[in-house]
Amino acid sequence: MDAISLTVNGQKHSVEVSPDTPLLWVLRDTLGLTGTKFGCGQSLCGACTVHVDGEATRSCTARIATVAGRSITTIEGLSSDGRHPVQQAWLSDQVPQCGYCQAGMIMTTAALLAKNSAPTDSDIDEALGGHICRCGTYLRIRRAVHQAAAKHSASEATAPLPAPAGAGGAR
Repeated sequence: MDAISLTVNGQKHSVEVSPDTPLLWVLRDTLGLTGTKFGCGQSLCGACTVHVDGEATRSCTARIATVAGRSITTIEGLSSDGRHPVQQAWLSDQVPQCGYCQAGMIMTTAALLAKNSAPTDSDIDEALGGHICRCGTYLRIRRAVHQAAAKHSASEATAPLPAPAGAGGAR
């Protein structure tokens, strides 16, 4: 077996697994990152969602060979202290009940907000449509997405603007 290189949560790894091994099992069994969950193994429930180069990706069917050399972010890497706006909104709105689907929902929401900082209910439904929450907390999930979007937009609005070209020097 040849070594396969990938970057997970900002750290480079080299793994010796079969090229057709699902990314999910490399994350969980080889790298010990168990926040990403196994739900169905067929990309139907969303529990295994991670980011591959910033895109929400179902890790249960993404073969390790297809993500070699790419940047993967798991729920553990979304925020080192759990303070990502999506994670905070999930806690504030008491979204999780059993919590099993939540890592995938959070990862998909973070990818959505990175592209669309003010999603409509329709945008949210489309992004999260392939996720299954057995506890049925869909209304709280939607509310949390809107709350995270508002925090995301507010943080962008208060971020310092870059200095105009040539404006940084002494006169």
